[in-house]
Parts: sequence; C-alpha cells; structure tokens
Amino acid sequence: MGIDPIGRSAEKLGVVFAVRVVEGGEQGFLDLYEQLRKSVAGTPGHIVERLGEPADDSRQWVITSEWRTPEHFFAWQRSEEHRELVAPLREFVDQRQSLRFRVIKETRGTAS
Repeated sequence: MGIDPIGRSAEKLGVVFAVRVVEGGEQGFLDLYEQLRKSVAGTPGHIVERLGEPADDSRQWVITSEWRTPEHFFAWQRSEEHRELVAPLREFVDQRQSLRFRVIKETRGTAS
C-alpha cells in the first residue's frame, strides 16, 4: 500500500454494511455474524471488522471493515464460503445496504 504526496492511502478499502434486523431476529443475526467474523478473520487482506449495535430502537446494525486493497475484499466477497455464510441473512434482516469506498485520508486521535 502506498501513500501519495498529500497523505492519501492509495489502496485501502473501507466497507460499510448496514442492515435492519427484523423484530425478534437479533440472536439469529448475532449467531450468523459470529460465523462471518470467524471466517473473515483469516482472510488475506482483511485488516479489521467491527459490529455496531443500534443506540436507539431503530434495529439498524452496522458492520464495518477495512481491507488492504479492493481486490482482497472482492475476492472474499466472490468466494463460495462468503456466499454460504450470508445466504441465511434474509431470514434476519428486512433492509440492507452496502457501501464501499477507497480510504483517501485517515486521522487518528492523539489524546490518550
């Protein structure tokens, strides 16, 4: 991964997957996510995965991940293992949206 002269990452990919979990489907969704999390942890190019729980009653959950390159993510997304893991998702969610973006700037906190 390279950095251009103004400090932008030339390669890294961020992914945001937002889902609205059906009422009563939280445990099934969490069980499915646990399998997905274990699978992705050993995937080449995967940097980090985070699960965000709704802070209100919206039932809107967010999965974010970072990848070393877009190619790493898309290879994993096209894999048979990924397809098998996400197939049951329809049972637990009624809305979903996936956003993919190249990380062009990153700011890390300096306070401890």
